[in-house]
Amino acid sequence: MVTDTLNFTVEDFEYIRHGEHGLALRLFRPVGAGPFPVVVDLHGGAWTNGDLSGCNDRDEVLANAGLAVAALDFRQAADGYPSSVADINAAIRWLKARAGELNLDAARVGITGQSSGGHLAMLAAMRPEDPRYAALNVGTAGVDARVCCVGMTWPVINPISRYNHAIRQRASNPPAAWVGTIPEKHDVYWQSEANMIEGNPMLALERGEAVETPPAMWIQGRPDPVHDYRDPDSTLDLNEPERFAANYRKAGGEIDVVYIDQATRSSNASYDPLAAFFRKHLI
Repeated sequence: MVTDTLNFTVEDFEYIRHGEHGLALRLFRPVGAGPFPVVVDLHGGAWTNGDLSGCNDRDEVLANAGLAVAALDFRQAADGYPSSVADINAAIRWLKARAGELNLDAARVGITGQSSGGHLAMLAAMRPEDPRYAALNVGTAGVDARVCCVGMTWPVINPISRYNHAIRQRASNPPAAWVGTIPEKHDVYWQSEANMIEGNPMLALERGEAVETPPAMWIQGRPDPVHDYRDPDSTLDLNEPERFAANYRKAGGEIDVVYIDQATRSSNASYDPLAAFFRKHLI
């Protein structure tokens, strides 16, 4: 797929192949001289569904703001943790290694993601050199997967907390309608509660794990019982966005939490502050 508009071009690439299955990267590039900073974008879908097309509206706004954007397909569902993060790590290195030919700036790379994609974005940013995540060979010797900043939109930042939250809400009378098959989707991808605890940005900070803490933003709609709730297992009397922000700042990171109207979240209400964040840190 190659598409041109007045302001940006769109082109698809295969960045890695697993057996007979190739994974695509959709690159939005502003029209102009470049080289351009680039933001890697990760779709949501409870780690089990969705594809890079779910990023299109957001990425058009970012491209119009002067940013290149690379929306990714990655392994998910029964491929299991940590397959998604390994693909994301490989894609970041792939982009950096080919920055010259793609008219990108390898020194100015950010990452973003929505819902479960927001979780993956932060996890990839925190652990760029984790040997499990950096194991895939995409011809990028000597290139790392570090990013300059992370912009998250309503991330599932704490998988074990959200799993337990969904189970509790399913057991309420009447059951919360939003729960649906969320616990089953967690089970398919994570395979164990131990994995939900290990691959967990919130708990990594609370464990005191040595992680990267680049500048970050969390955009959160309200009301949103799926992502903005208090975990009763936490000692902090804070909902998950503020709890994560407190932990991130304690670890030395800079983070802003921006609240918007839930009814408008899939619009410029979230896209514009995200673009402003990336322009601040990458341009």
